[in-house]
Parts: sequence; C-alpha cells; structure tokens
Amino acid sequence: MSTKTVPNVDLGNGYTIPALGYGTYLAKKGQGVDLVKKAIDAGYRHIDTALMYENEVEVGEGIRAKIVDGVIKRDDVFVTTKLWNTFHHPDHVAESFQRSFDMLNLEYIDLYLMHSPMGLEFQGHEYSNLQPTDAEGNSLFSDVDYVETWKAMEKLVKSGKVRNIGLSNFNSEQIKRILEVAEIKPVNNQIEVNPGWNQKKLIEFCQSHDITVTAFGPMGRPHRTTYGNKSALGDAKVQEIGQKYGKTDGQVILRYLIQLGTIPIPYSTNEERIQQNIDVFDFELTDEEMQYMDTFQSERTLPFPPLKKHKYYPFDIEF
Repeated sequence: MSTKTVPNVDLGNGYTIPALGYGTYLAKKGQGVDLVKKAIDAGYRHIDTALMYENEVEVGEGIRAKIVDGVIKRDDVFVTTKLWNTFHHPDHVAESFQRSFDMLNLEYIDLYLMHSPMGLEFQGHEYSNLQPTDAEGNSLFSDVDYVETWKAMEKLVKSGKVRNIGLSNFNSEQIKRILEVAEIKPVNNQIEVNPGWNQKKLIEFCQSHDITVTAFGPMGRPHRTTYGNKSALGDAKVQEIGQKYGKTDGQVILRYLIQLGTIPIPYSTNEERIQQNIDVFDFELTDEEMQYMDTFQSERTLPFPPLKKHKYYPFDIEF
C-alpha cells in the first residue's frame, strides 16, 4: 500500500502540525483501533481525538500498535486531544488532562485544546457526567471564566507532558481575551469549516495572530441535516471540477479548505475514502473554482443549541 506524504504547517514555536489529519469524532466503541491503524497505513500522521469522544484508549492503542510494528516512531505522529467543558475550573484541568494522558499512553500529547469557551457544571469524571442537565433537561452551566482555564492549561506545558495548547470553538473576541493574558500563546483554534460555513473572517483573524486553524466537519457533516447547511458533496459542478483533476467531490472540498488556510480533519470508516482524503496535495483549485466553492455558504451544522444561553456562547457575533 503506497502512503501519501502530507506537508507540515509551522506552529511558530519550533513545532509543526501536519496539514491534514484524521478525525475520530464519530468512531464508535470497538472501531477506533482498526480505523487509526488504517489511517496511519494510508499516510496520516495527525490524529485528532477528545475526551468527549470516549475513544482515547482505542486511539492510543492503534498508534502504539503501529509504533510496535515499526511503521512509525512516536515523533512521527501528531496527536490532539481536548479538555471537556465540565473541567474548566482550574482545580480540574490537570486531573482531566492526566486522565486523557493516561488513556492515550503515548509519552506526551502534541496538542491539547480547550474544547469550547463554555463551561459546564462538574459532576464527576464518568462519561455519563459530561453533559449535565437539570430535571427539565436543561444544560447545567458553570460560570468559570475560560481565561482562568487557560492559565491552568499553561501549567500543563510547563510539566512537559504536552507540547502545545490551543482553543476550539472560540470566536475572535474570546481569542483576544486569551491573547491579552497568555504567557503561552494558543497555536491553534479548531472550528467548524466547510463549504457551507467557510469562516473566512475568523480564519483571517486567526492567521493575523499566527494561530493555525483546524477544520472539523469539513464535508458539512452530511449525517446532520437539521440546520440547513448547504453541502457541496454531490453537487454536479463540484463533481465536474473533480473530474478535471481526476479527483472526487470530497477531495475537491478538502483542497478548498486547505487553500482557505485550514487543516482539515476528515473522518471516514471507508478504507478507500480514508486513502482518498489524504490524496489532495497534488492539485490546486483555480481562483474561479475557489469562488464557486464559496457559493455554498449557508449556516453552521453545529450551533450547540442547548448552550445558546451560556454567557460565553461563541456564535452570537459575526466571527
């Protein structure tokens, strides 16, 4: 099996991150090990997970298996995981990180992200407590300031167990607040980016502050149709563009996101698609084709409706 080589993006602090990764958000229990092994065999050297995904043990096992096989060394693979919303209080940050660190069991973590600026009430470390609600089913919020959470995350870098820290689902004003106090600057903001929600202004803002952008939901999350995001998958013109380059519509979408300046992390369980998704560095879309991809702009697929009343809800401003 031939593997594809993915270029690296500079993080500005001596480290780099591969320009495309394998996302594991939807990897169900029992799938993770095999999927991560297939991704590594296909050439992926950037694996994204999170405590909330409940698959860190399997992700770590898959990576370690490929290290044992001699396919990769630990330093060859970039691993991202995330601090969940119920652990925003500074007293809980280190213990939650340690839990992820132990479950991955990979010597160190390359990138640790604050999963969102919105804290939730801490009710324990069990997975069943990660989305706390009251008797009526309303989310139970925490009022912990994410700036205090960030300060606790900085201490993790000083421990040597994590090399980089960053953000996820933060808007421009929230990022500014972090930058005003940061001793260690965030190197990444992971946000939803796809043709239906291209986030150009937020991407430009992040780039102006030397913060890389990881794009989750790069295909527009076709499994999620509730919010009217206009998907480019299956579009006749996108397929026509793909045919011009000998690529699929999905590959055209990923190329679009790369040329926007993001780091896509597509997920698939299909081995052929896993290989296709990484094979996007041997062609380039024209300005006209990029402009066509912009026409899908509609709305985000993941607006976190249960959290809309949170004081740190990030989606009430333009970017």
